[in-house]
Amino acid sequence: MATGKINVSVDNIFPLIKKFLYSDHEIFLRELISNATDATLKMKHLTTIGEAKVEYGNPIIEVKADKEGKKLHIIDQGLGMTEEEVKKYINEVAFSGAEEFLNKYEDSAKDSGIIGHFGLGFYSAFMVAHKVEIITKSFKDEPAVHWSCDGSPEFIMEPAEKETRGTEIILHIADDSTEFLEDGKINELLTKYNKFMPIPIKFGMKTETLPKPEGAKEEDPAPTQEVDNIINNPNPAWTKQPADLKPEDYKSFYRELYPMQFEEPLFNIHLNVDYPFNLTGILYFPKLSNDLNQQKDRIQLYQNQVFVTDNVEGIVPEFLTMLRGVIDSPDIPLNVSRSYLQADGAVKKISSYITRKVADKMNSLFKNDRAEFEAKWNDIKIVIEYGMLSEDKFFDKADKFALYPTVDGSYFTFEELQEKIKDAQTDKDGKTVILYASDKEAQHSYIETAKAKGYEVLLLDSPIIGHLMQKLESSKENICFARVDADHIDKLIQKEETQISKLSEEEKETLKKELEEAITDKSFTVQLEAMDSDSSPFTITEPEFMRRMKEMQQTGGGGGMFGMGSMPDMYNLIVNTNHPLVSEFLNTKTAKKKERLINQSLDLAKLSKGLLKGKALTDFIKRSYEMVK
Repeated sequence: MATGKINVSVDNIFPLIKKFLYSDHEIFLRELISNATDATLKMKHLTTIGEAKVEYGNPIIEVKADKEGKKLHIIDQGLGMTEEEVKKYINEVAFSGAEEFLNKYEDSAKDSGIIGHFGLGFYSAFMVAHKVEIITKSFKDEPAVHWSCDGSPEFIMEPAEKETRGTEIILHIADDSTEFLEDGKINELLTKYNKFMPIPIKFGMKTETLPKPEGAKEEDPAPTQEVDNIINNPNPAWTKQPADLKPEDYKSFYRELYPMQFEEPLFNIHLNVDYPFNLTGILYFPKLSNDLNQQKDRIQLYQNQVFVTDNVEGIVPEFLTMLRGVIDSPDIPLNVSRSYLQADGAVKKISSYITRKVADKMNSLFKNDRAEFEAKWNDIKIVIEYGMLSEDKFFDKADKFALYPTVDGSYFTFEELQEKIKDAQTDKDGKTVILYASDKEAQHSYIETAKAKGYEVLLLDSPIIGHLMQKLESSKENICFARVDADHIDKLIQKEETQISKLSEEEKETLKKELEEAITDKSFTVQLEAMDSDSSPFTITEPEFMRRMKEMQQTGGGGGMFGMGSMPDMYNLIVNTNHPLVSEFLNTKTAKKKERLINQSLDLAKLSKGLLKGKALTDFIKRSYEMVK
């Protein structure tokens, strides 16, 4: 038997490990199973190249809980260690890493991946155990070794009785960590961190139903057998070649990743690159709503099939964090601060690669099956629009496949749209005006007015469309967007010809003054316009600039002129001076009749705009019935 002192300058490192990494203490199981996996994969490599003259076999990693004895066992059939290797890897190497860890991260060691990064994977066991034992036998023909340590710098090492190669770690669980002896907790951690580890992981047994033998009666129970409960899938879809996978395989893997998601993903993107960095993965486009904050399931980040995090901010471009799936890369520095991560060159390349792959996939789907792409547009547009806003390179690529739907259900690319509307919708200054609605029902009368003129009206209803229109207007030449209710249609697209008003300047002045006195709501600005006599007498519009500013402010941005959400409602009341009703109003001498005319006309305009509510709506209905009588 040998005893010794672990070579580290700190008198007792274990309380420090526990203190620094307390919030992440559950990762001890991830670290120990990662070590067992490494040992098994190294064994496979040595047998493959002929350096180890032993059978590799079908090794597994086993996790066993002993609740009564308060012990947790992690057993592998990997390389194992000789006495010299235990001295080197357990007593020396890990603790040189421990010292570096203490020097560098004493104030900020909160990162869940930090232990493995500094060679402290094995010692993470002391976050939950008051004593740890190792029983190990190397694949080399040398005696087995038993090492134990009670969390002080002293250890004991002696020969052990072990016939088979591999390593068994025994954790004597501390009183404040007994939750890690519960089957439910162990199962939860194995599923979270080790669901796709490359070596089968056994945790207990399960009952499997077998087919009934021939001739069995219907009421006879099916035979069962006890089998190993393997909790992981060692060969997940992202580790395979795309050519080896069918569409159903991708859908099946999606259900494996997100068992609580019942809707099928719209499509997937398989990532596979080995230069200038290593990265594999599968991203899925789920059905998305217009709620930017609704994100139940996130992209999962793995390192060599070990789960690391589902916070991929800084690695995946922000607009793609709404997707789901898996990214696996050994080249992402997982154990450093988020700010360092965002500045890291490899991470920036990975982010650019993922952006390009998504853009290429969209373009290919658009070109190969435009009808299907159009059918899915409403479910994916929020990601595409967000990407166009936030990533210039994506904006350039998306120009080929981003769609602009009309209120009638047609879809155009920007180039197609420009070509279609340029003749009819170019104003007297040579600017092409793109008309759009945000709500087909609420803006129906305005849409119909525009369509009667032969104009196309887009349906743009996502929460960030105001920001995107701003970007399109600044990056394209001679175009502008205008919502159909932003002004009278003749003012939205002004042609050379101007209507002549039937009213004199004096009559117009009188009319405007009387209307301003009659309308008590100061959010309305009266504007007199000469239009066709069959156009509406009163039309309520919202100035495009002010309304767009307000909408953009509500989704973040739009300048700091007003406090968030504090911009007032502002409307224009467009009065058609050529409409007979307006002339009648001007010529009516009875004050009561004049008041009734203006109230009814204004309320009709408000009703068309969706602004007539509450008491005002009740009064309008009552007044209308009186007029019918």
